[in-house]
Order: sequence, then structure tokens, then C-alpha cells
Amino acid sequence: MSGSNSSAPAGVPPEPLGLTVHSMPRPELDAQARRTRSGRLKMLLVLLVCASPVVASYFTYFVVRPEGRSNYAALIEPPHPMPALTLSTLEGQSVPADSLKGQWLLVVAGSGDCDSDCEKLLYLQRQLREMTGRERERIDKVWLVTDTQMPPAALQKAVQDTGAAHILRADAMQVAQWLQPAPGESLASHIYIVDPMGQWMMRAPLRPDPAKLKRDLERLLRASASWDREGR
Repeated sequence: MSGSNSSAPAGVPPEPLGLTVHSMPRPELDAQARRTRSGRLKMLLVLLVCASPVVASYFTYFVVRPEGRSNYAALIEPPHPMPALTLSTLEGQSVPADSLKGQWLLVVAGSGDCDSDCEKLLYLQRQLREMTGRERERIDKVWLVTDTQMPPAALQKAVQDTGAAHILRADAMQVAQWLQPAPGESLASHIYIVDPMGQWMMRAPLRPDPAKLKRDLERLLRASASWDREGR
């Protein structure tokens, strides 16, 4: 019959009916994803706002600077953040590494059996802080003793007499992951300048000229005046 043309030929099984299943939207998941993205964006904005004064001051000092100005001390690029140092007093009391943050640091590192070169660096460290005048309250002196030797009592007293001094025992390998001497020199050959965030960012040359190093330090203090205050 003519009306039977739509039926399947004899012997051929009918094709199964195909169905496409679409997942249903999940409003609660979409809302959660939007909240997550919004939270991340807000956190990023907060971090940018907090970091902007630091970035701006460093940009001004290291990039937008008068023609002909050059740093006397070696600039460390990028700065080396302070690792999780294991620190203790000479008497063995543990000291958190983060407790050093919040001040500019003038760091000397080396053996407790301090030779004449070491003593000169410690003297220069003290003089540099005093030479900055009223800004010295933004600077601490740090002597990291990287072995088991006990520094002479008279030398300890001389370091601590002017205040803002930390004599701490530190693991030599950990310190070497943070501070690095000039090629061919030892860790104990330099004064290292660390910013209030714990980033090592300058290294004084061998047998430095105090006046030139003081100028570098004063420029750093001026550049960071908008966000760094004395005391922790």
C-alpha cells in the first residue's frame, strides 16, 4: 500500500530514538565561583595598595634618579628575601628570624673569633648608624656569628654599648642562602644592608669609604620615609 512507504524495510531493525541529555545549571556553584573570583581580586588589590609605597620609593631611588648618580654599594637585583633562619642568642635562647624585620639592618656575618678586619667592620657598622643622626632609630646593627666560637666579652660590650645591636648565632649554610659576598671574597668581608621587609638589597665593597656608604644609606632612608617608621 502507498501508505506503507514510511515503515522500515523488512528485516531491518528500527533505529533507536536518540536523546541528548543536557546538564542542568547549578546556580549555587556559579555564585560560589563568582564569590571566589571577587575575593581573589580584592586580596590582590589590598596587596597592591600595601606594596605600592615600597615599590614607588624604590622606583624613585633606583630608576628615576638624577643623571650621574651611582650607588657606591653594590645593588642586589632582585633583592634576596630573608629565609627562615635558625637564630639564637649566644646563651642559646631561640630568636625568631622575623623579629629582625621592621628596621633597616646593617649586617656583619662571620666567626665569633673576630679578627682585626672583623673588628673594623663592626666599628664601621656602629659609626654608620650614628652618622645618620636622628634617622639612626630606624636602623639596627646585626652581628651573625656563624660558628660555635664565643666572641670576646669586651667586643660584645663595644658592639652593644650604643644600642640597637643584635649578636646572634646563625647557621652558616642558611646565612649563605641569603647573603653572598663578592666573587672571590668571604661572607665576613662585607657589611650587608637589609631593608625593613627583610630583603638583602645592598652589599658594601671591601674596606668601604664611610662617607660614600653613608650617602647610600641616607638615600635609602629618604626614599623609604613615606612607608618606614622608626621602631618595629
